[in-house]
Amino acid sequence: MQSRGSNARFSGMGARSPISSLMLAMFATMASFYVAGRLWQDAQNRVYLTKELDRITGQGHSAISVDDTLKIIECREQRKKLSALEMELAAARQEGFVSKQSSDMKRTNEKGPVIVIGIFTRFGRKNERDAIRKAWMSTGAALKKMEEEKGIVARFVIGRSANRGDSLDRSIDSENSQTNDFFILENHVEAPEELPMKTKLFFAHAADSWTADFYAKVNDNVFVNLDSLGNTLASYLSAPRVYIGCMKSGEVFSEKGQKWYEPDWWKFGDGKTYFRHASTELFVISQALARYISINRSLLRTYAHDDVSVGSWFIGADVKHVDDRKFCCSSWSSGAICSGV
Repeated sequence: MQSRGSNARFSGMGARSPISSLMLAMFATMASFYVAGRLWQDAQNRVYLTKELDRITGQGHSAISVDDTLKIIECREQRKKLSALEMELAAARQEGFVSKQSSDMKRTNEKGPVIVIGIFTRFGRKNERDAIRKAWMSTGAALKKMEEEKGIVARFVIGRSANRGDSLDRSIDSENSQTNDFFILENHVEAPEELPMKTKLFFAHAADSWTADFYAKVNDNVFVNLDSLGNTLASYLSAPRVYIGCMKSGEVFSEKGQKWYEPDWWKFGDGKTYFRHASTELFVISQALARYISINRSLLRTYAHDDVSVGSWFIGADVKHVDDRKFCCSSWSSGAICSGV
């Protein structure tokens, strides 16, 4: 009995096994189709993403190497920095840091270098300005001719009085109405301790107002030999970033009350000696450096002295420093460019 029952059960299982096998085969087939479909979909997604990456990055290959990826990241970072600088420049323009360029300030001489000379002056120094006008700067039609024929633009640089609109400001405005040879820094307060800031603003504004090969700063007690200056600068036209002057160094004074006291004396090391920089009487920088000052005016640090401040802006940059003794204005000798009076 048990034998027949067992045989019957085995017989029933045998009868059902083809159906189970068929179901299992159908399930396996459906699973295979599902897995194949998912794999195909993933492959399509990868192709789409690769194409999108190629389109965004501009690469012509479906696979991007590590070097290419680093280049892309670097380009994006540079683009961010450029955008930030453009925003700073736009903000500076809105704050009035860009002077309007009049039609008579454009370069008309294509043969020789154009230089913008800023003659730093102060209130109460009309006699010194008149002496310069008679000695080498000229006035009126002669000044205009110097700009058009020699490509030399010369302007007296001055800020505004702390008491805006007072007699000091009015005297400068009156003088300028007669001579038209001032470059007035409207947002700068004229003060001896603000000379480094005045120097920075002059180069920034000059670069915004004129497109010149060179920009120079000179004091109003210095006479300049323009022919000698032009001949000297002609040899540096091919230098993209040049800083020319009577280079010097000197002691950093750390005691308050001293004439040349430097509040940031500790930054110059235990030796208390300034790095090499051009003397303040007369120095020249190229167009690229003037633009550099203009763009980075909000970042460039000023120290107690204007010549040291300018030197600090270039000490860590790829700049050619030229120590030309003809720029030393202590004496007037044959071939000298300047002379102090």
